[in-house]
Amino acid sequence: MSDQEPRIVTEQGLDARVAAIIEPVIEDLGYRLVRTRISAANGCTLQIMAERPDGTMTVDDCETISRAVSPALDVEDPINRAYHLEVSSPGIDRPLVRAGDFDRWAGHEMKVEMDVMQDGRKRFRGTLLGVEGVSAKMRLPDAPEGEADTVLLPMEDIGEAKLVLTDDLITAALQAEKAALAARGESADELTQDNTPN
Repeated sequence: MSDQEPRIVTEQGLDARVAAIIEPVIEDLGYRLVRTRISAANGCTLQIMAERPDGTMTVDDCETISRAVSPALDVEDPINRAYHLEVSSPGIDRPLVRAGDFDRWAGHEMKVEMDVMQDGRKRFRGTLLGVEGVSAKMRLPDAPEGEADTVLLPMEDIGEAKLVLTDDLITAALQAEKAALAARGESADELTQDNTPN
């Protein structure tokens, strides 16, 4: 999997404009953008989710990204009012935005909101089976009797895909994090604890 694997699931509107400004800055630092989202939290908040190519993210990493993207956002000024900047890791129940994400987290439960209707529906929840061609493959627990229990969801038509927090996912995420840190010679104490509710 390339460190610069492009995001397939991307933002729309102002979120997309912000992503276009900050993604090159984040990539130049050696990180990958996961998602940007502007919300009404605290008046106005710009949330940037990013990670290292190995999926980890420390408090120092968040600060590095924040310091680097602030000047770029000041120059381009895409948000026409005061806002709070929040940089975080994707968390355990992370959004899936690259083809590699769909393969990496195969076997875990996910929720998908489609931009384009598939088989008469836009919302799907089931077990991610990885990537097949240009689609995410999913096993549905609610398939009607006699119908196929797997669907192929074209990744370019996905509005949002997100892992569902389960005990198995928590275990797998912690193991992956530990392995990535060990490969870099770091300890788990350096990671952010972004998975607690605000």
